[in-house]
Amino acid sequence: MGRMPELSPRRRLLVLAICCMSLLIVSLDNTALNVALPSMQRDLHASTSGLQWTIDAYTLVLASLLMLAGSTADRIGRKRVFMTGLVVFTVGSALCSLAPNLELLIVFRMVQAVGGSMLNPVAMSIITNTFTDPRERARAIGVWGAVVGISMAAGPLVGGLLVQSVSWRAIFWVNLPVGLAALLLTLRFVPESRAPRARRPDPVGQLLVIALFGALTYAIIEAPASGAGPVAPFAAVAVAALLALLWYEPRREEPLIDLRFFRSAPFSGATVIAISAFAALGGFLFLSTLYLQNVRGLDALHAGLWMLPMAAPTFLCAPLSGRLVGSRGPRLPLLVAGTAMTASGILFAAFEAETANATLLLGYVLFGIGFGFVNAPITNTAVSGMPRAQAGVAAAVASTSRQLGQTLGVAVVGAVLASGIGSASYRRTFVTAARPGWWILTACGLAVLLLGLLTSGHWAHRTAERTAAALEPTEPRHPVETAERA
Repeated sequence: MGRMPELSPRRRLLVLAICCMSLLIVSLDNTALNVALPSMQRDLHASTSGLQWTIDAYTLVLASLLMLAGSTADRIGRKRVFMTGLVVFTVGSALCSLAPNLELLIVFRMVQAVGGSMLNPVAMSIITNTFTDPRERARAIGVWGAVVGISMAAGPLVGGLLVQSVSWRAIFWVNLPVGLAALLLTLRFVPESRAPRARRPDPVGQLLVIALFGALTYAIIEAPASGAGPVAPFAAVAVAALLALLWYEPRREEPLIDLRFFRSAPFSGATVIAISAFAALGGFLFLSTLYLQNVRGLDALHAGLWMLPMAAPTFLCAPLSGRLVGSRGPRLPLLVAGTAMTASGILFAAFEAETANATLLLGYVLFGIGFGFVNAPITNTAVSGMPRAQAGVAAAVASTSRQLGQTLGVAVVGAVLASGIGSASYRRTFVTAARPGWWILTACGLAVLLLGLLTSGHWAHRTAERTAAALEPTEPRHPVETAERA
């Protein structure tokens, strides 16, 4: 079984809706959880690094397993893997709601992530095999991005309401009915498909990726509390894993990560843009949540309401970005995204925007506009000019870059905040301690702007064409419909 059978327009929309349900529970879980961090900190007696791990344990496992889940789905069946992911994610959510301490919560978040790794990339794989027309596909990806906006709008409100009226544990309950409904609908309406020629597993490459991401994240998060000495071995492991990947992967016929992809400027740019944009998102949510509740003293619900000026523009701009990508390419959305995110970062870093309601509101709106425009062009830019049989792998790297970026954003910004605050109170030192973190987020926005400008022009397109020509001999004789994973 290869390509997905041709579906009616109504059936295609239903498949899109089912896939978006999986994205909704994953995204809603993360945004709602950010609002619950102060409540979890008090209930579980967690440090700042402990809060970082509740976020990063999830994104780290997700980033490590995305490409494995995608290639497995191509090989044994996308519907089968997608349904397995729904089951594991839903069970993991139930376990998280019952966690008696921080350590087990982190473990159960990792269980969630194993399921989550089978959802978003495989759902995008299903979508891109369902919507074969480029313009329809771009619009479908725009809808996909809008779901992220919905989760950012609803997540803080739903999370705040549940924390305020029940407890932070209730956040994980939301996933149970949605996950079950998505499972039943998938069983009934989504046809099975797999790639005619799936990529072979690369267990050594997979282990090296896990070692690189895990050791690097641990070193960054634990450095403020433990010092350079105890984390130095983990930093050394990260460097060794990176060097081993650079040596080993080019020697495999079908590597986990084909390093030749990075000869394409659009692909390399999309990778760094994804890391930068999602690092900014992770750091932004982490700083904003702690400030609103631990400094301003707002309850979880009112903190969620304050996040609406950031979430609403994301929701409104994401489908517009998808349409622009479909009609004019990724350049304009990337430039708008980079400009807005940079301006937002500067407001907080240079002008302490959080200390006045008007500037806080403006900073949130600008960031929401920027993030709303950045998501859709990342996948489009990553696969620009790639042979169809390589598009899925290219988009999987972009998806992994998103999760890695969010992991690093929480790790780096949280580490900077923890070292700045030390043992002092949040209220007295937060604004000063957070300023270096806001400058980091400004740099992330500037990276999106400059790379969007550099990697979407004529020179960049020529590098993509040369890369595609170099990769062409690796394609099979017969057409292969390999999925784009976002």
